[in-house]
Amino acid sequence: MAASLGIAGLTGAGMAQAQLEDFEVMDNPAQAEKPFEGTAELGYNKISGNSNSESLRAGVDMTWFRQAWSYSFKAAAKSASDNDETSAEEYLVAGRTRYNLSASNYLFGLARWDKDRFSGYDSQSTLAGGYGRQLLSGPPHSLAVEVGPGVRHDEYEEGGHDNVGLLYAGLDYDWQFSETSKFSQSLATEASDENIIGRSETALTVAMNDTLALKVSYEVEFNDSPPPGASSQTDTATGVSLVYNM
Repeated sequence: MAASLGIAGLTGAGMAQAQLEDFEVMDNPAQAEKPFEGTAELGYNKISGNSNSESLRAGVDMTWFRQAWSYSFKAAAKSASDNDETSAEEYLVAGRTRYNLSASNYLFGLARWDKDRFSGYDSQSTLAGGYGRQLLSGPPHSLAVEVGPGVRHDEYEEGGHDNVGLLYAGLDYDWQFSETSKFSQSLATEASDENIIGRSETALTVAMNDTLALKVSYEVEFNDSPPPGASSQTDTATGVSLVYNM
């Protein structure tokens, strides 16, 4: 027997090793129709009977626009349990800025803090910045790519820490294929001498009215050389959430 409480929520088996999606490429200030945009997301699932499990995902994403600039803040959390034993727990706080040099070229900055209980890290803090290019400006299609240097501070679960230089690259694609439906794909990579970390989110968002939307997403995070305490190299998550447009 399955019951959903509060709002509709669904999370697949991959939630046991879920990762938060990467903070995708910044919204283009040249396409902003108002000075502020924001969303709040919530999904909850409870299964009981032959097995007992719960999962929760929540987050907020806010962006401000001012002429050629855009500023964004994101916070998110995920947790899951199986038979009253925690199987996933992660928290993310991130901020970004974008400055348009022209209609197609821009500069970006990124700050990200991530704490994943099952990744082998106590926390990871990343700073990156560089050049971005708006290849397509939709609707219906929007595509932007970014690349630049960065640095990451790793705190290990078993003690100790490390500072690594990295090369950051990101891609964000949106396809508004109807008035109420949008497909999106975001990719990001952090390449360093220590490891290569890749993140992907594939999502379909369908608006139910001017305020609420339903989002179905599939997320993947890959670390080719995780710390000894990590549960695996690749983590995945499938979920359905209710999204509130601020």
